[in-house]
Amino acid sequence: MEDRDIVQLYWDRNKEAIDKTSDKYGRYCTRIAMSILNNREDAEECVNDTYLKAWNSIPPNKPVMLSTFLGKIVRNLSFNKYKQIHSQKRGGYEITVILDELSEIVSGNESVDDNIIQNELTATINRFILTLTKEKRYMFVRRYWYSDSIAVIANNCGKTANHVSVELNRIRKKLRKHLTEKGYDL
Repeated sequence: MEDRDIVQLYWDRNKEAIDKTSDKYGRYCTRIAMSILNNREDAEECVNDTYLKAWNSIPPNKPVMLSTFLGKIVRNLSFNKYKQIHSQKRGGYEITVILDELSEIVSGNESVDDNIIQNELTATINRFILTLTKEKRYMFVRRYWYSDSIAVIANNCGKTANHVSVELNRIRKKLRKHLTEKGYDL
């Protein structure tokens, strides 16, 4: 079933929308949640919450790319779940390392008033990513969107973990410089 047909089911308030969403994007959402939480139960909870959040937000939203819409929801829910689980202690999951890596670029202080700036920043980062080679773009997206480990990325690229780590470090430095040149106070 096409995304637009699934979205129409949501607009029609047809409960079949959730079944169709699960059939088409269940594994995709679970993969994102598992890469962040590394726990099947917590991941399944976030995926189910994703379907509920999609149900409650379509309408008024009418996403063109349902996969991106769902991916963003499950990712945010998974990060929130991760923070909730690890609020008292620092865990050993990959996400802790990823958040530390990105903290050197983005502060993470968000407010409603910063929404426009955040959208502009997102667009600037997306434009930057498009300037990268296909391999570097793959590394960056797999690491910072899908939360893959360095070892998994290295294996998928046929590179050493050290090579991937060095490349990601260089990309972060270039991104930081790019954002500073665009006027962002990091």
